[in-house]
Amino acid sequence: MKKLKIFYLSLFAALLSVVSCTKDLDQYPTVETTAEQVYTSIDGYRSVLAKLYASFAVAGNGRGDEDPDMAGATASWGYLRVYFNMQEVPTDEVIYTWAGGENMVGLQFMNWGASDTWVNAMYYRIYYSIALCNEFLRNATEERLAAFTASEQTEIQTFAAEARFLRALAYSHAMDLFGNVPFVTENDAVEAFFPPRIVRSDLFDYIEQELIAIEELLPAARQNVYGRVSRAAAWALLAKNYLNAQVYTGTERYTDCINYSKKVIDAGYSLHNDYKQLFNADNDQRSNEIIFPIEAQVEQTTTWGATTYLVNGPIVGSMQAGNYGVLSGWNSIRTLREFVATFDPSDSRGDFWTDGQSLDVNDPSVSSQGYGLVKFTNLYDDGTFNTDEGLVNTDFPMIRLADIYLMYAEAVVRGGTGGSLQDALTLVNQIRNRVFDGNSGEISTDQLTLDFILQERGRELFWECTRRTDLIRFGRFTGSNYLWQWKGGTLDGQSVDTRFNLYPIPTTDMASNPNLIQNEGY
Repeated sequence: MKKLKIFYLSLFAALLSVVSCTKDLDQYPTVETTAEQVYTSIDGYRSVLAKLYASFAVAGNGRGDEDPDMAGATASWGYLRVYFNMQEVPTDEVIYTWAGGENMVGLQFMNWGASDTWVNAMYYRIYYSIALCNEFLRNATEERLAAFTASEQTEIQTFAAEARFLRALAYSHAMDLFGNVPFVTENDAVEAFFPPRIVRSDLFDYIEQELIAIEELLPAARQNVYGRVSRAAAWALLAKNYLNAQVYTGTERYTDCINYSKKVIDAGYSLHNDYKQLFNADNDQRSNEIIFPIEAQVEQTTTWGATTYLVNGPIVGSMQAGNYGVLSGWNSIRTLREFVATFDPSDSRGDFWTDGQSLDVNDPSVSSQGYGLVKFTNLYDDGTFNTDEGLVNTDFPMIRLADIYLMYAEAVVRGGTGGSLQDALTLVNQIRNRVFDGNSGEISTDQLTLDFILQERGRELFWECTRRTDLIRFGRFTGSNYLWQWKGGTLDGQSVDTRFNLYPIPTTDMASNPNLIQNEGY
């Protein structure tokens, strides 16, 4: 497994420069010479923990992803930018202008292969984050911590639980995107070796066990420092995996989804009253709803990926960049007619930009085709902004309460026990009441169907990296049950082979690790 071997062999080098993307840790780049030096103080552990969080946001240790973590064509593409493309670009929510120039044609038209640039980028980003977490955990054993004070040991043990959550998150993405994948933990040797293959259902079980094991080790819900995980994040990730368990394992777990969704719902979180403020530069103030963010800050998290990509990319045509807190639009991301059609005109979430834009997309490379839609902005609540060449301060809500409400509702409608249809209806109407005038958007019990829930998830969570997973769960990503413009590379969309429900294992790993088996159809 050539590239994974490189990760493990060069991991100490990766840890030499530790830079925070989290405002609370507030670490500036420092240089250490060996792991032995890094792991000799509580500050050293805290710095490496910052790097673990940062691996989901930035692609390197310098400004604008300079001093990259990884070599090759994907060096400047950070985890979140790649993850967004994998989860959104092949769906009805996105049409991308520069697909040809950015090697995204296969992704856009659902015709990728095992050598696809973005498939490779996601795979190795996932395993880079996993490798960092594993190395941290190798250095958080009882033996390594024996020299620290009791209070320091307790703090580092909390750091270790956070590392286990971040690894579980990365492995959850691997399970969702790739299925049967290589499996490495802190218990494996650091030297180069061929990681064994774990089947999807066994990986599901491992992630479940890890999240349950760290539940009581993490800070209580709403008692964590913003930007770092609490046990509510573990509950939420469990609920999401349980919601998709039928896909991952062949066995439904809707009752478990309800139980863990209720844990989050009962923990004291609440919906923020202004939907758009959840996605602006002051959204670090929305910890009542945002349970776990990927943080951004102009001065410290300097990446052209993450939310910099999500703020600048969708500004197209006659839209004025200053109205969104940046200097220029990238004319990259628009949306498609089928997605537009799911919105009621009174739904403020469907704030489409139509001036100079056509609804139909006859040529994906023409940025004036497809409505514009900006979800993320770099504006503060008062309308001012701070940017540096388009870099932003907007955090990405990886987990937020509205998603938990919708997961609870779906699990109830699908037949899970332990919840009630009336409670599900109440939660869905709370979501809708904040984006409609008064209660004009409320629905009845009869309207709370699976079809409605899929559309509501799209309306509420668009561009939050859920769409591909949702469409697969509903049987509408591949096949012909649901067509949208340019699905499968044709103007009006066409049926797509079910093999595209999973991405392939990259050719480089297939060639170098004899333990792997390629996903069916590739």
